Amino acid sequence: MTAKEIIRKRIEPLKQTLSPVPGLFDMFEKCFLNTLETTVQALGEGDTFVITGDIEAMWLRDSTAQVLHYIRFADEPAVAGLIEGLIARQMKCVLIDPYANAFNVTDNGRSWTEDEPKQSPWVWERKYEIDSLCYPLMLAWRYYTATKSTSFLTETFHDGLRAIISTFETEQKRENSAYYFIRHDCPPQDTLSHGGRGAPVGYTGMVWSGFRPSDDACTLGYLIPSNLFITVVMDYAAEFAGLLHDGDLKTRAVKLREEVEAGLEKYALLDDPDFGEIYAYETDGLGHYVQMDDANVPSLLALPYLGVCEKDDPRYKRTRAWALSAKNPYYYQGKLAQGVGSPHTPKGYVWPIGLCVQAMTSTDEGEIASLIRTLLRTDAGTGFMHESFDPDEPEKYTRSWFAWANSMFGELIYRTATENASLFKTL
Repeated sequence: MTAKEIIRKRIEPLKQTLSPVPGLFDMFEKCFLNTLETTVQALGEGDTFVITGDIEAMWLRDSTAQVLHYIRFADEPAVAGLIEGLIARQMKCVLIDPYANAFNVTDNGRSWTEDEPKQSPWVWERKYEIDSLCYPLMLAWRYYTATKSTSFLTETFHDGLRAIISTFETEQKRENSAYYFIRHDCPPQDTLSHGGRGAPVGYTGMVWSGFRPSDDACTLGYLIPSNLFITVVMDYAAEFAGLLHDGDLKTRAVKLREEVEAGLEKYALLDDPDFGEIYAYETDGLGHYVQMDDANVPSLLALPYLGVCEKDDPRYKRTRAWALSAKNPYYYQGKLAQGVGSPHTPKGYVWPIGLCVQAMTSTDEGEIASLIRTLLRTDAGTGFMHESFDPDEPEKYTRSWFAWANSMFGELIYRTATENASLFKTL
């Protein structure tokens, strides 16, 4: 059987669990399988390319997030082959250009537009985003822990791991980096200021990022959710380096994590008069901060989802309460929904990814049930998730084919159905 046939069969038993909610299983199945049915390109043994949906390129971040919910079925060789093929393709991409966020299936030279500096014909877009280098390590780690297989630890993977750590080390000391990005005739968020190098920063031990996971430019260079993500994946990197018998690389991964952690403790926290000590979203290490949260992951809301902390961590709970309040400039409320949006999409639009993350990081059954109800009533009758939608008029939405959002909804429903099936009787 194919991976799609296997997974469809494996999720079929959830039909009974979801049956109290009319139409839910059909919507769940459509979203859960969407990546496999519409975005996966198996290019031969050991090579998997995953487009985002309505864009033909593969983002390192999105492609990971689009398949994470399939790893639980990797005891099946067809599914394992798909995941290992994506791990291999991602590391190949990292070695082509560790500063790029999105890649072409071949060296066809396709891209949004012509940016500076000129990029490889393999590269769709060269926006340097920390999370682009974190997500491949998350994918490999989740696969390794689920299967105990080490067959993906190839020479290419080893070289990619070195490139990731070297890039992060370089961007800890921004003045030593040659990276810049300029896009002409575009909105300000699509290019970097200060001659393409971004706003000045001081040394903090954290890693500089040019762009957010929304693909919008950072206002200040130290993106705190992404640096928190680094502290998680450097543990993975150290473990992989050990399995690869590379003691020096393991030492570097541990050192990097420790330096980033120290920088976060010193520079990433603010004292909010209403919520107490919380994480900021960005800082420059020079005393300036951006206070916001964005639905794109990594986000402050998503920290437990990423493995940064537990759901009941006090600092996270305070930060979460802030992010889900009117103090977050991108928290929006309407007649049919309320949740975190993004400056990347129209003002007031809520993101289904943010609603899914909110539900998966909640300890409150009532909140989870309410969020699932919101997602069910705001699909505009399509049976799929979208990038964002108007919470007063959900038929107004962005991106009709956005596989990451569908995967997140599928993961949320699967987790809830297998961990708290009785909740569906209350919907």
